[in-house]
Amino acid sequence: MKKEVRIKCINTRQAYCVERGSTLQEIAEQKNIRLPYPILGAMVNNQVRELSFEIYNPKTIEFIDITHKDGMRIYTRGLFFLLYAAARELFPGARLRVDHSVSKGFYCELHDIPGPISCEDVIALRKKMQQLVEEDIPIVRHRDETDDVIELFKQHRLHDKVDLLRHRGKYYTTYYTLKGHVGKFYGTLPPSTGYLKVFDLNKYYNGMLLQIPGKDNPNAVQELVEQKKMFEIFREFSQWNQILNVTNISDLNNATTQGKAERLIKVSEALHEKKIAQIADAITARKDKVRLVLISGPSSSGKTTFSKRLAIQLLVNGITPLNLSLDNYFVDREKTPRDENGEYDFEALEALDLELFNQHLQQLLNGQEVELPKFLFETGKRIFTGETLKMQKDNILIVEGIHALNPKLTHSIENSAKFKIYVSALTNINIDDQTRIPTTDNRLIRRIIRDYRYRSYSAQETISRWDSVRRGEDKHIFPFQEEADVMFNSALLYELAVLKPYAEPILLEVQPNQPEYSEANRLLKFFRYFKPIQQREIPPTSILREFLGGSSFSY
Repeated sequence: MKKEVRIKCINTRQAYCVERGSTLQEIAEQKNIRLPYPILGAMVNNQVRELSFEIYNPKTIEFIDITHKDGMRIYTRGLFFLLYAAARELFPGARLRVDHSVSKGFYCELHDIPGPISCEDVIALRKKMQQLVEEDIPIVRHRDETDDVIELFKQHRLHDKVDLLRHRGKYYTTYYTLKGHVGKFYGTLPPSTGYLKVFDLNKYYNGMLLQIPGKDNPNAVQELVEQKKMFEIFREFSQWNQILNVTNISDLNNATTQGKAERLIKVSEALHEKKIAQIADAITARKDKVRLVLISGPSSSGKTTFSKRLAIQLLVNGITPLNLSLDNYFVDREKTPRDENGEYDFEALEALDLELFNQHLQQLLNGQEVELPKFLFETGKRIFTGETLKMQKDNILIVEGIHALNPKLTHSIENSAKFKIYVSALTNINIDDQTRIPTTDNRLIRRIIRDYRYRSYSAQETISRWDSVRRGEDKHIFPFQEEADVMFNSALLYELAVLKPYAEPILLEVQPNQPEYSEANRLLKFFRYFKPIQQREIPPTSILREFLGGSSFSY
């Protein structure tokens, strides 16, 4: 008699008895599980699993498609493997590198080929990818002894992965194959190439842009949004990476084990300081016209420390900055707009008193004294306490906030009087050549540590709010980032190795029965590839001190 196990399916809200050893794919077919788009995997007891995963014990299962954030990750990893396989077939000696997310896609380069990649090369790659999709080739998961996997990767010239596996030191390693091509993508992949029908590949600068579908409309790729300034800041940091000879985690680990971490920290911090000084010089060069500096950026990008360091560099140049806080210009609570769920939307531009703010801006820039408001978050009311502000000739006004680059915020001020800065942690190191580290992960890790240390929030609470934070950024910050005069990348080459010992114990507090466990577990697995770096060499003015403590600035 065949043994059965009991499962609970979140999608149908029903419990089933299934044959022990059944795969998720078999269960989905037997129970006629249907989602709006093809099933890519499942959350099994709050952990992401591929459809070939076998069930031997009672489980709670939620099948996911591309509209789920982990489903989108599965789809994207599959596209990276698809592009890698196509590149290996057309350019056998080439090395594919997936660099960063930009313009609603992923910028990729092909190295070790004769000359720069051409439009014809990209068209040929796209056609090869489409051919592989039509052939519906299985993407097969394997798990073997790490030493054997290392030898296999050596045979396929995957040296970026070899060093990483050596540092990790695990007995077994998981990898995937696709038509004789070998890859490791540090997460679940789709069952076959036939699942990857929606994508595009186009020539972009010196490389190509892999365009992916959006979760709101998975039947079409996202429309390309030109982001020249964002691309340039990524390219600048790529050049710095090459100077330091650190582009992947394995390079960082090698530097750590060879005693070069201190040098990495010093050079990374010096590059930050040099960039901030250059921004201050650019403002100073326009000091006859610029009276207002606007600083925006997403959560945990280090805007506060950046603005304090910029203030110091402006003082060096003979300019005395004054700060005007947007937080004090909130409208009274009863006037706050509400979102689609009927909740107060504090991130909406209309949550600010734009009329009063612009009135004060004009008065300040005209040399008049203004009485500043103070918003009491406890009561939801604005009061005046007699605090005043007045600008002198050598002053410049700094305004920091999520809406700072939105033209509507400062609609009464001429553009020539504004200098706009966008700050974000644009991660400039990869796991390996084909696996990038999302910039959002960098910021989430910073926020988890800061919330835990200074706001008494658990990792579970921070992770649970993150999707809402991201939606606010998509709506209020990212559409205006190209409005900036300059962009500043607050990510530090060494920082994830420093954050590792702080983040891991906090993430371990998330329990397996909590929905946030999947995300916490994903980040914990990611940190296993880093050799830790001690924070003692980090200067007190570093952006990282905003999250770790020990800053010489007051917040």
